[in-house]
This record gives sequence, structure tokens and C-alpha cells, in this order.
Amino acid sequence: MKNCIVAQSGGPTAAINASLAGVIQGILDHPDYEHIYGALNGITGILEKRFLDLTDDFRDQETIHRLMVSPAMYLGSCRYKLPEPEDGKDTYEFIFRVFQELEVAAFFYIGGNDSMDTVDKLSAYAASMKSPVRIIGIPKTIDNDLCVTDHTPGFGSAARYVASSMLEIFHDIAIYNMKSVTIVEIMGRDAGWLTAAAALARNEYCAAPHLIYLPERPFDTENFLDDVRSLLQEYDNVIVAVSEGIRDKNGEYISASGGTTDNFGHSRLRGAGKTLEYLVEDRLDVKVRSIEFNILQRCSSLASSRTDLDESFRQGIHGVSLAAQGNTGRMVILRRTGDDPYQTVCSDAPVSEIANQVKSVPAEFINTQGNDVTDKMISYLRPLIQGESEITFEQGLPCYLPIPHLL
Repeated sequence: MKNCIVAQSGGPTAAINASLAGVIQGILDHPDYEHIYGALNGITGILEKRFLDLTDDFRDQETIHRLMVSPAMYLGSCRYKLPEPEDGKDTYEFIFRVFQELEVAAFFYIGGNDSMDTVDKLSAYAASMKSPVRIIGIPKTIDNDLCVTDHTPGFGSAARYVASSMLEIFHDIAIYNMKSVTIVEIMGRDAGWLTAAAALARNEYCAAPHLIYLPERPFDTENFLDDVRSLLQEYDNVIVAVSEGIRDKNGEYISASGGTTDNFGHSRLRGAGKTLEYLVEDRLDVKVRSIEFNILQRCSSLASSRTDLDESFRQGIHGVSLAAQGNTGRMVILRRTGDDPYQTVCSDAPVSEIANQVKSVPAEFINTQGNDVTDKMISYLRPLIQGESEITFEQGLPCYLPIPHLL
């Protein structure tokens, strides 16, 4: 049993391929392992026996680097929820038969909260069957909502995209000498970390975003309108950053769509920004528009943070070390050991303490009025967006690793 399988799952980021590159590099460098297989489209690739042999294709450092800076997920993704072991015994038996056939010693799953649920279930089943296969979770999510770890791979790059875009929006609307309100909707269903990153756009001349609303605080429409009215007396152009998941005092999403949910039970949202645009249009006599960053904020490699890519690569390598040392049912985490200079170290924690939990923005990171963030948030965020990625260009466009196996 000297082979490994790695897979990716959930939403894409600018750094999840850097984590994959770290896993591949760690396995290639480790004497205990021989082959590394990539399961296509997450856990479904194992269920459907769709694999790539990555062993030889990534021995070249140039290919590893190109993978690191390529956006989204080289191996593809899925949003498949494993049944509970007691309800899906056949599924688990099949997965571990595949592991046996491929002589798999370790399985690495790179993903967010729902992916860590898969890691938790597989590791629990392996323990119940006394299987020697090691199951390790490698984190990723732009939402930064995984518990225990200081921050998640992919978040820093998405935060940089949000802050850069916010600054550009400010420059765009500042050219007009007229009253206006611009509402920018940013991803964050249950945690407002990414929306908070919009505050990094502020500088000596840019006060935008003038208001920031996170799902950690109940959203009151009348207070929101009062905030906007007050700022319009001071500024011609008011820019508001809102999380997609802002809720009222009853815990209801202001943008929930008919009570429908996705496969994981998450409410389907129809747009907080558009909801607030219509509200301002109806109640305030001012020009208003809403902007939704949507998928653009998830994996823009051109805006990727070097800090993010380097930390993601390190976490992939650390995950391999954990498995080689006999660990299982663990997720790689980052611990911040210094702010000036900024430093982190890789560690690990039981995935059972992380899966299906949400790390919310702490109270001390949000101002008393609930419409902005504090200096503590800025200090936490600032180091994560530092450094530029080294991307090669051809004919004016970035060179990413080809993905014919997904097409």
C-alpha cells in the first residue's frame, strides 16, 4: 500500500491548485509513496473510477509552478454529500474496495466545510473497519469559515480581489458630480470575512466602502436607510459592501428565494444587493445600482496573493507528512505566530472538530453600530493579501495548465 489519491471538492479558489501542487510535491518527495492518482470531480471520481495518474506529469518543477498559479480546480469538483455510514454501507464498501485495488495508503481531500464532512465520515468508517488508509483534509474556502485554523487557503486571494475591485469601483463612480448609492454584494452566506476585506480598499483619499454589513449582525432595513441618508449629506457617492447572507432580526435572509435549498440544505439566495437596490430606489430619491461580484471573486489568478499561494502549497506538503506519520482524520491548519513580521506554521486538528461548524467574525472585529469593521479586522486581514504571483503570459493572456481531462 504505497499509493495515494487526491481529490478536490466544493467551490473553486485561486489557491486550491497550489494546495494540490503541495500534495503532489510532498508525495513525489516522500520515500514511502510511489504513485499519486487524481480522482476527477471529487469523491464522485472514486465512485465512478475516474482517475488520472499524476506521478510522471508533475516531476518537472515548471509544471508544478504552472499548476500553482492556475485558477479553479485542475481535478474538477463536485458537490456530492456522502450518506451517513449506517445509511450508505454499500457506498463506503465500494470506496474502500477501490482503495484496496489501487493499493492506496492515503487519501487527501482538498475542500471546504462540506468536504471536511466527507473526510470526517470516511475516516470514521476507516476506523470502524480498522482500515490502514489514512484520510487527511486539506482546507480551502474563500469564505474563511473553517474553525480552528487562522485562515483558509483561497481567502487571501479572494480578499485581494474584493479590495482591489472596491478601489476601482470608487475611482469609477468618483468621476460623477451627482448623488448616487452603489451596493456591492460579496460572497459570504454565514460568515462575513470576505465582505469585511472590502475595507482594505480604504486609503488616504478613498473612504469606500462607507458601510459594511456582515451576516454576524442582524440587518435592519430602517437603520440601513438612515445610515445611507446620513452619509449622502457628507458624500456625493456612497458605496456599501454587503454579504450575500445578511439576515434580519428573525434570522431570515433578506434575499431568501421561496424557501428552496441546495443538496446540503443551504438556502438558495436571490441577491442581497438587488434587494437593497430596490429598497433604496423606493425610499430614497437618489441614483442607485447594485453590483454582484459573483464567481469572479472566487478564483482570479491575476489578483492572487503570493502569501496565499505559498501557504497553500505548504499546507499540501504538510498534509502528506501527517499521513506518512500515521495520522488520519485530521485537517491541516495554520497557526499565526507573528504579525510584525507576519509568520505562520502548519499544524493539524481533528476534522471532527471542524466539519459542519462555522467560524464567524468575532464581535471585536465589528463596530458597535454593526455597519463597519474595526482596526483589529484590518490588522488580521492585511498580511493575507501581500505579494504578487508569478504568472507567465502568451499573446497578452495568462498561461494556465490545460484541463482537457475535464472537457
